[in-house]
Amino acid sequence: MRRARVPGAYAPGDTVAHRADARSKLIALLIASVASFAAPAPWGLLLVATGLVTALVVSKTSPATVLMGLRPAALILALSVLSNAIVLVGQPGLSTDGLARGITVVCRIVLVVGFALSFSSTTAPPAIADALAALISPLRRLGVPVGSIATTASVALRFIPLTAEEADRIRCAQRARGARLDEGGPLRRLSSWGQVLVPLVVSLFRRADELASAMCDRCYLGEQTALLGPLGACDRALILLVAAWGVASLLL
Repeated sequence: MRRARVPGAYAPGDTVAHRADARSKLIALLIASVASFAAPAPWGLLLVATGLVTALVVSKTSPATVLMGLRPAALILALSVLSNAIVLVGQPGLSTDGLARGITVVCRIVLVVGFALSFSSTTAPPAIADALAALISPLRRLGVPVGSIATTASVALRFIPLTAEEADRIRCAQRARGARLDEGGPLRRLSSWGQVLVPLVVSLFRRADELASAMCDRCYLGEQTALLGPLGACDRALILLVAAWGVASLLL
């Protein structure tokens, strides 16, 4: 059976982005996300878009992957643009300012999704969890369960491709039994997909219960240790470069 394609799933490689430390990439992702939402239009967003193109090229992430990641929210994004463009109060009509505002918001969302996908496609889930635990480790002094948060993030990241593969397996099995999932009107299709969603939820709960039992048998206490050394010179330079780029995008 073919494997389900998950946008942004980790793809092993030997690019510059793959070799960079997960902590530096996570910090760069936070800076890029802030810049995407705070940069003024149009020149600030243009500089942020240039950074996204650079990230996609360095990580060898296809633009089609970004489009696949946006496909589930395409309808909502289109409605957001229309709701800002159409004026119903006072003198009904089409507002060019509202249309530009809606397009700007959608562009910001596209930029954030692109940065997130380029990060996740070049960073393994365990490395993301270790980086998260290392960055929030100072909160341990305040009583924050850093290890539990990192473990939860690691489990959630591992369940994303697992959920997609399980849904694809159940869908193929239901089609083999004669189910017609893509025929009829919208209501009929939604009711037909119940034959996939119900077994999927049951399967995920069963896997979660098995995972909890395995963690209990191994005496999991809510903490994990990650043997991460100090950041290298290249990773520190990457953080400084991304920080300078983010400040420049805000000042344009």
